[in-house]
Amino acid sequence: MRHALRLLLAFLLLLAVAPASAQPGTQSRLNVGDVLQVVLPGEDAFANTFQIDREGRIDLPEAGPAELAGLTLREARDRVREALSRHYRDLSRFNLVLRERKLLLSVFGYVKTPGPVELPAGANVQQALGAAGGLSAGAQLDRLQLRRQGQEPITFDYKRYLDTGDARALPALRPLDEVFVPASPQTGNVEMPFDGRAASGDTDDRQAVRVFGEVNNAGSFSWRQGMTVMDALLRAGGVTRFAGTEQVRIINGTEPRLFNLKTYLDSGNASLNPELEAGTTLFVPALTEAVRTGPSVIYMMGEVQRAGAFEVRAGTSFFDILANAGGPTRFADTRNLKIIRADGRTVEMFDLGGFIEGAGGRPPEVRPGDAIFIPEKQQQESTSWLRTPPSRAVRVLGAVKSPGRLEWGDEMSLLDLIAQTGGPTERADMSNVQILSGDRNGAAVRFDLKRFLERGGSLSSLPVIRAGYTISIAELPPAPPGDSRTTWLRQRSDNSIYVMGAVGAPGRYAFERGLSFLDIVSAANGPTPAADIINIRVSHRGESRDRVTRVNLAAYFETGDDTLLPVLQPGDVIFVPDRNRNWLEIAPNNVVRVLGAVGKPGRYPLAAGMTILDLLAESGGPTGSAMDSRIVVVNLSCCGNEARTFDLPRFARTGDFAMLPLVRPGDTIYVPNQQQSDWRFFFDNLRDVVTAVSILAFLKVL
Repeated sequence: MRHALRLLLAFLLLLAVAPASAQPGTQSRLNVGDVLQVVLPGEDAFANTFQIDREGRIDLPEAGPAELAGLTLREARDRVREALSRHYRDLSRFNLVLRERKLLLSVFGYVKTPGPVELPAGANVQQALGAAGGLSAGAQLDRLQLRRQGQEPITFDYKRYLDTGDARALPALRPLDEVFVPASPQTGNVEMPFDGRAASGDTDDRQAVRVFGEVNNAGSFSWRQGMTVMDALLRAGGVTRFAGTEQVRIINGTEPRLFNLKTYLDSGNASLNPELEAGTTLFVPALTEAVRTGPSVIYMMGEVQRAGAFEVRAGTSFFDILANAGGPTRFADTRNLKIIRADGRTVEMFDLGGFIEGAGGRPPEVRPGDAIFIPEKQQQESTSWLRTPPSRAVRVLGAVKSPGRLEWGDEMSLLDLIAQTGGPTERADMSNVQILSGDRNGAAVRFDLKRFLERGGSLSSLPVIRAGYTISIAELPPAPPGDSRTTWLRQRSDNSIYVMGAVGAPGRYAFERGLSFLDIVSAANGPTPAADIINIRVSHRGESRDRVTRVNLAAYFETGDDTLLPVLQPGDVIFVPDRNRNWLEIAPNNVVRVLGAVGKPGRYPLAAGMTILDLLAESGGPTGSAMDSRIVVVNLSCCGNEARTFDLPRFARTGDFAMLPLVRPGDTIYVPNQQQSDWRFFFDNLRDVVTAVSILAFLKVL
């Protein structure tokens, strides 16, 4: 018993000290397709997994490709660690984990979507074929091939697997294998829809039955004893909807016989479905309608939906015939209908459009043998403007797609007129539509059509148009304006906004009602990287008293508050200052001085909510030789003169924001240098007057 207990303790001790190489999975080899996870806390670039590609590699951020296929997990971990050590310092928590195994294969041949496929580990040939869209019609199932690099192709019988379900009939798959599906010899050398039923036996052209004409799949089909006409038509996919089913022709070396498919289907009499001999040809003609004539027919011709001959009975009216013909098309000239009487000599006119609009009259009486003709509407494309007299014309000029003289009716509106010209162009100024009357003393009327279309309103608010009027739609100048002054000089100053300063494209921009501050700044390509978006100025010149608004665009981006953006009017000026402008332009009580061992000493504006951390970051942060545990903040503000020290490393360790000293406009931040022997450098760099009290407070802290 004591001996057994010693053996058990020795076994447990052996398990406790077993090396990592004995862990499961560390000795198995990595393959193409395996999915790995690189564990490196703190580095977002490794958040996603990495798959070993067909070249056996993964692409590591910063380090580049690393070849891992064929290595054990431990060997791959060492190789990745070595590659990352040249670019990352802290690899104490690095690890490489195998997340998933996958198979990268290729499927070619008679499949619907040949090419590379990705499968889970352990997948078989059937799953590979399914990933390639399945087999195409005409594939030879008993001669599939498995091609493996460096080996002879393996031919296997896939049909046997489908017949028996025996998985041993399928070869095992490995990464980078290729599965090839050959075509059946019955498909021939021409790509065409494959008839599997015809491949059941050899087809002799002299024995084949040929079917063509109005069938869905014309072709030659193998003949068998007892084959009927219906069998052959079904092999051809049936007849189309255009087939003349009463005139099917059976040709077999003698005079063609007719087969009435309609009669056979109506009666079901098997004697009407003859058997075919070998080598027979079937032809299904297209349906042709016989000319319909007779004493009870009226003919409808011209611009109607369905022209043709229509049988009539006693009491059939003109509108009955027109409705059965589907009514006039949109190209019909409904004011000039013609009724040609049966005698062939009398032609009567009828104004259908006027009758519908209430002009009076009665519809014509139609009789058998009459013909109703609706002509095509004549397009007004003549170059002669004399066809429309001035008393019925309106001129449309400017930025429309088809300017010119248009025929006018009192029932039309301004919108009808612009629509008739094809609508405005892309650069049309719809807010500046001018209407000139024909009166000698008539002044031009300006109408804001853009505002009407956007806000809506009653059509009665549109300006009244009369014959003889002239409509002019102005064209907007290019925006933004180019280098040529002749372009923007054509633009009215009362319809412009000026954008200056640190923007991508300063200049003069066309302004329309409804454009916001952001629209105008965006049209100028937005602020440049050096722009001071906290101190944007807007000069409102169009008011009775000039006014300047300060815009804090950064605050708008943080809050989304639209009330922070000004409302613009034509003539306003937007100025975006540069952050790198001369520091003398900024009052000393509006900045904080950052001196000493920092990347960029200087004066920096202090915005609301900024702390000493923001100012240190703005100045480039402490240098490598900085004594960042003794940073000094000298307060020379309105509320008192004092000096405090700030321990930046301690704050980084604790994260206690209560340690941050208060910084106000006018204060000074000094970061001493470790090599500094005295503090005279600090006092030499103070450019503003420092009171004696503040100096004493500073020395007391030191």
